[in-house]
Amino acid sequence: MSFKEYIDSNKERFLNELFDLIRIPSVSAVSEHNNDTRNAAKFLFNQFKSLGMDNCEICETKGHPIVYAEKIIDKKLPTVLVYGHYDVQPVDPIELWDTEPFEPTIKKTDIHPEGAIFARGSCDDKGQMFMHLKAVEVLNNNGGLTCNMKFMIEGEEEIGSDNLETFVKENKDKLDCDIIIVSDTGMINKTTPSITVGLRGLAYLEVELTGPNRDLHSGHYGGSVANPINSLAKMIASLHDENHKVTIPGFYDNVIEYTNEQRKKDGEIPFDIDEFKDSLHIKDVLGEKDYTTVERRSIRPCLDVNGIWGGYTEEGSKTVIPSKAYAKISMRLVSNQDWKNISSLFSDHMKKITPNGMEIKINEHHGGQPYLTSTDSKAYTAASKAYFEVFGKEPFAVKDGGSIPIIAQFEKELGVKTILMGFGLDSDAIHSPNEHFGLSNFFNGIETITNFYKFYK
Repeated sequence: MSFKEYIDSNKERFLNELFDLIRIPSVSAVSEHNNDTRNAAKFLFNQFKSLGMDNCEICETKGHPIVYAEKIIDKKLPTVLVYGHYDVQPVDPIELWDTEPFEPTIKKTDIHPEGAIFARGSCDDKGQMFMHLKAVEVLNNNGGLTCNMKFMIEGEEEIGSDNLETFVKENKDKLDCDIIIVSDTGMINKTTPSITVGLRGLAYLEVELTGPNRDLHSGHYGGSVANPINSLAKMIASLHDENHKVTIPGFYDNVIEYTNEQRKKDGEIPFDIDEFKDSLHIKDVLGEKDYTTVERRSIRPCLDVNGIWGGYTEEGSKTVIPSKAYAKISMRLVSNQDWKNISSLFSDHMKKITPNGMEIKINEHHGGQPYLTSTDSKAYTAASKAYFEVFGKEPFAVKDGGSIPIIAQFEKELGVKTILMGFGLDSDAIHSPNEHFGLSNFFNGIETITNFYKFYK
């Protein structure tokens, strides 16, 4: 029986098992879901046991547990480490969901006429991670594994993977491998595969600006006392110039500048600007001058406000000048930028432009380094052949705008590269209401991953 035939004959069961995992609301950022994250870890532990994996463990950390499993069939064969995460983003704003976030629902869409799984975690990353478990099952029932396998599935990716870094440092022998495979990225479209060879880094900080020692009556004090919200808004607005470049001194010092030839080659990657705008219901795009939308999302760094608040925001009116204003700000970084250095530059600059008479406090939440890999490795070649086997096209090598901070840490600590075999689409609304994952992407992903092992020997 071919890989595809086995997958086709077990589709309903595969989906039901995935749905059982999705129904566990393993939101790592919210403490009331701590039992749920543990239940998700237990679910995966049982899945690995049922697959015949050895040394299955739920490894405790200072936060949410890590699930580990392995199958060493011959120490002379190469070893693949699969990384993924079982934690998911919060579902807010809940009122914008068309279906229950943790009750997976299959619905047809224009992009997925065969149907898509609507649920939190369907794509990021439960659906994509679960493909790797099913690939092991396919191999077990069609000739067996072709190399040694290790799995490390964490529960804190959505909150920075702080405890995973410690786990990796303390378990280098356990995690020893030849290549790491991750499915937490995407493809260009349903019929055009791609392998992600670059990820942006991340620096994420929170700003607190304080003015008067208490909220003030806006009638008694308005016009005579600086308003922290007004001041913070002005400070944030100054972080970009008229060409949409970041104005923090030193921000671009280490950014790699690509040659015209390299930019022209990347420009051959399919991208429909009108489709992009239509999918977001926007009339125009915006970004750094002299760069394309694709480049702005991949090879260029950026700064964005992720949240801003202060004063009275409840129903009705309350006329106050607030004592404090807050903002959460993230910076996506590119190769050669160091997130610690960028965080320091940001803090120094914000302190420098703080208005007289006001106090600023900056909290560093988390971050991660950018990542870049080669297309010349044995593993990349195997992945490319696997995609071609399923899609009939060689995958494009793309640089992704998102961040998976632990990937650079893997290379630093374990000394091995990572192959990013993603199957999501930009339209899948990860981190947003109505997140979904196409059925064909899920099943094609399983088949592609299974084929990877056929070629990686």
